[in-house]
Amino acid sequence: MKLLERAHLGNMVLKNSMAMAPMTRSRAGMDGVVGDSTVLYYRQRASAGLIISEAINISKQATGSPLTPGIYTQDQINAWKKVTRAVHEEGGVIYAQLWHTGRVGHSLVKHGEQPVSASALGIQGQQHFTMEGMKDYEVPRALTLEEIKQIIQDYKQAAMNTMEAGFDGVELHAAFGYLPDQFLADSSNHRDDEYGGSMENRNRFVLEVMQEMVAAVGENKAAIRLSPTSTYNNISHQQPVEQFTALIEHLNKLPLAYLHLMKVPFPADKFPQYPADAVETFGKISKHPVIANCGYTRETGEAELQKGIARLISYGTLFLANPDLPKRFELNAGLNQPDRATMYGGKDQGYIDYPFLTRTT
Repeated sequence: MKLLERAHLGNMVLKNSMAMAPMTRSRAGMDGVVGDSTVLYYRQRASAGLIISEAINISKQATGSPLTPGIYTQDQINAWKKVTRAVHEEGGVIYAQLWHTGRVGHSLVKHGEQPVSASALGIQGQQHFTMEGMKDYEVPRALTLEEIKQIIQDYKQAAMNTMEAGFDGVELHAAFGYLPDQFLADSSNHRDDEYGGSMENRNRFVLEVMQEMVAAVGENKAAIRLSPTSTYNNISHQQPVEQFTALIEHLNKLPLAYLHLMKVPFPADKFPQYPADAVETFGKISKHPVIANCGYTRETGEAELQKGIARLISYGTLFLANPDLPKRFELNAGLNQPDRATMYGGKDQGYIDYPFLTRTT
């Protein structure tokens, strides 16, 4: 079974071809520091060939959702050291996913600060969770050129901090409508300077961030996650095939660890310009190993690997509810069902109490 075969990623050999996808769990403190339960949560799932952490805020400004972790203070870095040590003690490999939410946030979560984005265009038809309940999205403030340059440096510093914290590498969260995706999408980027207008200009922010992250962590340790067909958070692309092809061709010139592609379903009648299969369309362009993500099962993940485009399959909710997912796949055993009521926030219930096949901790 290809899912259970060893895989090479950068300079590392992974114990199998299954990755744990990044999943926001909102279990950090108000100061963005993760605790002992988070250490156990990741330790429990270290049988994954690769763990990609939940999204981690690169700065105070980057924070958009409550109780999400950061990696911009020493206390935050020290807390993540306990997580990476635990994963490594179990023979695991863990990358940190770096996050700037941009307009996907609210001033109630940002100490009164207005969210920022590529342009002053708010998200319509959705609401955002705050500690005061669900709220309509606010119109973000368009970033100045000086601020853009600072955020790029914030990504670089955060990447350096992940190395201090003991992570094996970093992944840029450039998917699902967060800040890098806001620069990529013509629906959210109406700038008329070097970061807007043409596809080349809209790709610029992501490429400059990736260049700085590579400089911070070294070759074959930086990666990126893209969702070319996701329409979540009011993101849409008029020419997705042309734009993401150009982006990936530029990424091919950088010494990256992998390209993480989300195969997000979309309403085909509303977006006829979108490719039916993002992994097949864009994965075959990549010169870097491809990780395929979004809704895969044991059978469909195996079939995706058999195609030869993806090197690994990443699983989200299946790893959330089944800390020993590789063993369950190996034995074709039954799966725990995720408790959706405890996915975000709360304490240990629905976090570290999902049963193993043969043990409970």
